[in-house]
Amino acid sequence: MLIDSRSMESAEEESLLGEESEEEYSELSDNELQEAFAKGLLKPGMNVLVDEPKKSVNNVEGLKQCLAELRKDLPWVERLDLTNPPAEDVLSKAEGKVPNPTNGDVNAENDFQREMFFYRQAQATVLDALPLLNKHGISTKRPDDYFAEMAKSDQHMQKIRKKLISKQMIMEKSEKAKKLREQRKFGKKVQIEVIQKRQKEKKAMMSAVKKYQKGMTDKLDFLEGDQKPGKDSAQGPKKVANKKGPNAKRKYKDQKFGFGGKKSGKKWNTKESFNDVSGFRAKVAHAKGGKGGNKGKGGKQNKRPGKSTRRKIKSRS
Repeated sequence: MLIDSRSMESAEEESLLGEESEEEYSELSDNELQEAFAKGLLKPGMNVLVDEPKKSVNNVEGLKQCLAELRKDLPWVERLDLTNPPAEDVLSKAEGKVPNPTNGDVNAENDFQREMFFYRQAQATVLDALPLLNKHGISTKRPDDYFAEMAKSDQHMQKIRKKLISKQMIMEKSEKAKKLREQRKFGKKVQIEVIQKRQKEKKAMMSAVKKYQKGMTDKLDFLEGDQKPGKDSAQGPKKVANKKGPNAKRKYKDQKFGFGGKKSGKKWNTKESFNDVSGFRAKVAHAKGGKGGNKGKGGKQNKRPGKSTRRKIKSRS
């Protein structure tokens, strides 16, 4: 097969010229659009996509043809279909009320009318279907010895039962663990409260002991805090009633050291003490007839020798 080179070259030139012409046309078209936009000829909203309304087609003949293809001539026992108008409303007639509307008068927006229409239509269908079922020998009542087979086997139900029991055991264990945790928390709380109470009682007892040691109080009730109530508890109020005043030890300390109040200047003279000379004794004041004043038969005083005399006596010996 021979191919002319001239024809091939001409074809290539035409294709190139076509591409160039398309580019020129596109450039011209873009330039024209820009010029039109600059002049204000193009405005927004000129090119808008519009959805065309859908055309509904009611092909009655086609629907009837499809229905004829689907329809099968089967007996009524196999189909069990009934088309009935609604039953008459006997109660409304007896009470003299306005009868309920028929099929064409039902308002689809009214829920009560719509549901009542369905109810009356089902009632009319049952009244028509029961005689037909009895006619064809189909029982409509369940016999007394009716036994319904379980949908699941006994083995499967046993597995389910075991699983439920295991779940229940797990839940019980978790509940017990939760209760134990709560009891532990409560026990720790009670233990902490007991320890705090003991520390508080110990602190109060130590402060009471310090007050008693300093003489700030004469009560020893803090020593009776841990005693158990028994026979002494009944005698306690009587003892407290008998101890109205301070004990002997407290009286002695008060007499010796005082019991509060002003302590400085207790031995200062006052006008009454200066004028009181009832306790003055001349013999004692002037060393006459004092203790050890005149010893021996002659009444001579026993004087101690001086230091030099004592040295001489010591050197002699």
